[in-house]
Amino acid sequence: MPVSPLAAAATHTDCTHFLLGFRVSAFLRASGFGLRTLTSSLWLLAPVLTLPASDPTAPDDIPPLRPPHAEIPPTFWEQHSVLVVVLAALLLALACVAVWFLTRPKPPMIVPPDVQARQALEPLRQQTEDGALLSRVSQILRHYVAAVFDLPPGELTTAEFCRAITGRPQIGPDLSAALCDFLRLCDRDKFSPPALVPPLNAVAQTLKLIDQSQARRLANAQSAAQPAQSAVPIASRTGAEQ
Repeated sequence: MPVSPLAAAATHTDCTHFLLGFRVSAFLRASGFGLRTLTSSLWLLAPVLTLPASDPTAPDDIPPLRPPHAEIPPTFWEQHSVLVVVLAALLLALACVAVWFLTRPKPPMIVPPDVQARQALEPLRQQTEDGALLSRVSQILRHYVAAVFDLPPGELTTAEFCRAITGRPQIGPDLSAALCDFLRLCDRDKFSPPALVPPLNAVAQTLKLIDQSQARRLANAQSAAQPAQSAVPIASRTGAEQ
């Protein structure tokens, strides 16, 4: 059906008013929404409008450069890394040696038998002479004689101990008799009532026997050294005669 020019114009106007689902006339009207839209558009376009216009005649000048920095020096680690490693290894080795030296087992101190016996007898000087003290004193004396004159180890009775020391040339008959007499007196007084026997003065007697034993050891050492000294001149005379 043919459309009249007026109807076509009206249809075009309606399409313009409702373009893209918005009413175009609403943007052209002086309304609050239209004013806000215009303000937003100007605000978005403001950076573009304020850009300076490029001048085609301006030369392409390079801005002045800053002066060059000085050469960066090497760090401490770069200069002394080898020395630091060597010193650290030396310090670690010294620390290990110091720890080993401080924690190593120390050799036991060898105390002479006579010193051990005197130290054990010293606290007994002020004690009452009873059976316990006599047992302790006789035990100290036995251990001392066994250590000095190389007696067989083991706990011996008085009779067994006397048989072991009798006839030994390094002890001698006089010292062995004195030792046996003292040990027998200790056994007698240990089992006797204190009122029936006089004090034996066991600590002093034991110290005296220790002194006699030390003198005997010294005499034995001197007698053993004399044959060796006399053998040297004989060997020298024999060599001279040859």
